[in-house]
Amino acid sequence: MAEIIQRDGTWTFDGETLRLVPGRDKAVSLLRKTLGELTLPLAALAGIAFEQGKKSGRLRLRLRDGADPLLQASAGKLADSSDPYQLTVESDRYGVAEYVVEEVRNALLLEQVPAKGCESYLLPGPSVPLQVAAGDATVSFDGENIRLEWNWKTEEAKAASGTRSIALADVAAVEWQPAIGLENGYLRFTVRNSPTKAPPKYDPNSVELWGFKKDPLMALVAAAVQARLPHPAAAAKPALTQEPSAADAPPAAIAAEDDHDALLRRLRELGELRQSGVLTDEEFAAAKQAVLKRM
Repeated sequence: MAEIIQRDGTWTFDGETLRLVPGRDKAVSLLRKTLGELTLPLAALAGIAFEQGKKSGRLRLRLRDGADPLLQASAGKLADSSDPYQLTVESDRYGVAEYVVEEVRNALLLEQVPAKGCESYLLPGPSVPLQVAAGDATVSFDGENIRLEWNWKTEEAKAASGTRSIALADVAAVEWQPAIGLENGYLRFTVRNSPTKAPPKYDPNSVELWGFKKDPLMALVAAAVQARLPHPAAAAKPALTQEPSAADAPPAAIAAEDDHDALLRRLRELGELRQSGVLTDEEFAAAKQAVLKRM
């Protein structure tokens, strides 16, 4: 097991899952504290890196495209401080950070985790019910319905219609945009049969955000809704021409793929990786033993 404990948080890797626990330090962002502990299956990871600095370093995780509804909903717009997949590392723990990186990379290599995107979410997204008050509204989501309650800062024309309730079944898409500079942000729900091009300030299906402390929490609402919408990869496939995936194959067919010949090919691949210097003798021996047990 590899573990690194910092004021910013704790990362623990047991060979199959990576557990991320945010720290309690006052510098830890409100979004990370609200999101809480995350458990990432190895299959959700695409890579890991450690960047050293003079006073502190940073561990960074890279997830496979489409693995996490939070990353899907935030579309790379989360600030570094709010990114749950980064960890600030103090200089005296650089060795531990490098060990964690080595363990995760070896596991990804040995398990042959594909780098391609996922066709379904591997993380569940923020738990519900969820309620966030920020910008010009309080948004509640229970997994089936979204409720927008306007406050005294809401534009009169938008607030005039009263509290807004949107069924998840009527939502075609959700978009979160943080406030940047002088540009306000927003949380927008695209509702079927009710298209609008109105700015968030006037759109009854949007929350306007001004860049205050709680604004990033609206990304959690977006992620919770995103997790319950059709996965982008699945939606992109034509319904009538979609070919059955390995997940749809009967158990006997899946087991047949893991036959003696496939294991022998894996042994040859491991040998080539050792000869090319990718694997050390110790890593090769451990991987070989794991394959032999399956034979």
